[in-house]
Amino acid sequence: MKRIFTKVALSIFTLGATFLQAQENDLGAWYMYFGNNKISKKLNFHNEIQYRNFDGIGDLEQLLIRTGIGYDLTENNNNILLGYGFILSRPYVKGEKTENIEHRIFQQYITKQKFGRFYLQHRYRLEERFLEDDFRMRFRYLLGVNIPINNKEMLPKTFYGSVYNEIFLHLNSPTFDRNRVYGALGYMINKNMRIEAGYMNQIQENRNRGQIQIGFYNNIPFTKN
Repeated sequence: MKRIFTKVALSIFTLGATFLQAQENDLGAWYMYFGNNKISKKLNFHNEIQYRNFDGIGDLEQLLIRTGIGYDLTENNNNILLGYGFILSRPYVKGEKTENIEHRIFQQYITKQKFGRFYLQHRYRLEERFLEDDFRMRFRYLLGVNIPINNKEMLPKTFYGSVYNEIFLHLNSPTFDRNRVYGALGYMINKNMRIEAGYMNQIQENRNRGQIQIGFYNNIPFTKN
């Protein structure tokens, strides 16, 4: 397993570096960690870090940190969550690097379904965004699908395909904020850990930009319950 994991990790890194060099910084890179760890039979602790770059590494676009407490309405499904996010952004404005900080409170509901080999997830999220000189509210809906490739189930040592579409809507005008379309190849290291590498295209009103994404997912429980 270690040999397979090493080969996959090296392939992901090489693929990402090749893409980023070829695009001459027209393609961004997001490096992401997601933790969803049970702290009791019903409660889970969400923890997340995303390091987003304008290029391969070094030109920070955004640092995003989220945390929250979730509750399973049914066993391992139908989860509601209350969370907080800290977002440090460093965009370019008229060619000059700027910096702003956002504090965010969010509520979300996740429900999962399985149809044959298709693992579906619906995520509904409402965000209250406290920016330095503004307050905004936003609704997000994500539909994601994971499809195992070399096994019929999402078991350890399984390669899988992952796709999602997420739309962002302001609760004031203009309504449309952005839309994200994502495709990736993933690998189940064991029942609690997996990695993914893929490409996401983000469409905004006046912008359309691609991102290479590398993500690590950790679901190791903090309790034996």
